[in-house]
Amino acid sequence: TVTANLAVTLAKMGFSVGVLDADIYGPSMPIMFDVENEKPISVEVNGKSKMKPVESYEVKMLSIGFFTSPSQAVIWRGPMASKALNQMIFDADWGELDFMLIDLPPGTGDIHLSIMQSLPVTGAVVVSTPQAVALADAKKGVSMFLSEAINVPVLGIIENMAYFTPEELPNNKYYIFGKEGAKDLAQDLGVSFLGEVPIVQSIREAGDYGRPAALQTGSVIESRLFLFIAVSFLYNEYHNYNF
Repeated sequence: TVTANLAVTLAKMGFSVGVLDADIYGPSMPIMFDVENEKPISVEVNGKSKMKPVESYEVKMLSIGFFTSPSQAVIWRGPMASKALNQMIFDADWGELDFMLIDLPPGTGDIHLSIMQSLPVTGAVVVSTPQAVALADAKKGVSMFLSEAINVPVLGIIENMAYFTPEELPNNKYYIFGKEGAKDLAQDLGVSFLGEVPIVQSIREAGDYGRPAALQTGSVIESRLFLFIAVSFLYNEYHNYNF
């Protein structure tokens, strides 16, 4: 949800954006962008055959979900998953991009290491829900990115499912998973807190229908929310970049 909405928000701001769905075992980007029935086509670039990323809402994307059926489980060992990722990175005609957003699965496994070794990643955004169990995993994620072996700047933490707001009571907030856990974690770790994403019906429906909430004309609050997160992301990205 966060990757999809950040991508379309950056695209609306005029940036050229690509999304690599690196969640090999649970790809969701094709559904989020309403392109689950699409397939990348083959194009010739400088005499070589390459995949052309699927484009939706002015965002280019590739996902293992384009090559498997919705009900098919991807049961691959690490080396095979890494090979598939490398093909989507290096055997694709991405063109010139301002931002390549990589949607990683939870954890700190082979997929993460493969991405860090394959690409010059300039920054990481960690997404966590507020409860203690999720925060423990988020803390490990921050530690991985900041480790000497990886050494990727953490641009900030986003709290997903921060609170619940019923559609009929838009001014009410119910902190059903705890309050400001990710915000407190960001403060403890000395990294930026980029914002909160609530549990609201419009965001859930937008994902199910394949049109990210940041694009919904009637969802002013959600659009502003992801715009704020995008601006915070951009500030931290360029603040950490040495020109």
